[in-house]
Amino acid sequence: MEKQKILIVDDDENIAELIQLYLTKECFHTKIVSDGEKALNAITEYEPDLVLLDIMLPRVDGYEVLRRARKTKELPVILLSAKGEVFDKVLGLELGADDYIVKPFDSKELVARVKAVLRRYHREPEPQKSQEMNLPIEKVSYPGLSINLSDYSVRYQDEIVEMPPKELELFYFLASHPNQVFTREQLLDHIWQYDYIGDTRTVDVHIKRLREKFRGHDNWSISTVWGIGYKFEYHAS
Repeated sequence: MEKQKILIVDDDENIAELIQLYLTKECFHTKIVSDGEKALNAITEYEPDLVLLDIMLPRVDGYEVLRRARKTKELPVILLSAKGEVFDKVLGLELGADDYIVKPFDSKELVARVKAVLRRYHREPEPQKSQEMNLPIEKVSYPGLSINLSDYSVRYQDEIVEMPPKELELFYFLASHPNQVFTREQLLDHIWQYDYIGDTRTVDVHIKRLREKFRGHDNWSISTVWGIGYKFEYHAS
């Protein structure tokens, strides 16, 4: 089996080499670059399976690298930063980061988060196999909308919509329970489970992204229940 490739972007040589050591022990192939411009080039040339991206970088900062990378491909990105404030985490998530790790970090936690994000992105869809084995297809449909968890596809207004796995899983979960209210803690626990250690603002960021992609329909929408959480609201015509 070919080793998965991790691009490590950090201008602190000691930290970068320490991360490389952790990941090499876990049988990942790694490459280190020390500034934002080199990171953008490496994303194209090295074609990593995941990027560990420091925010404070010379030439081009991590936020800008993330912003540019997101315009070209859906690549798993975990931000690394000494900044632990909620604002910094939310900004990173809003720009499309899949996770946010605050320095200093525990080596086991870093490796666990890398593996968790890779599992989400590289889950192999097997719709044909599911049909052959008579397994149920996990799919929900509403007017103008179809969410298929079996092959991780979403169709909205007759067009395919690309989105990260966690957004799709959150959307599917809500749509699978129409008119049922879920707290942020319930959604965080169900969708992220033990793979993610974070605050409930993560849910808010993902809901915001979904609303930007889907403007809703006369019969359905993603609604906020103030003081509680969210629900997929559906009114049959």
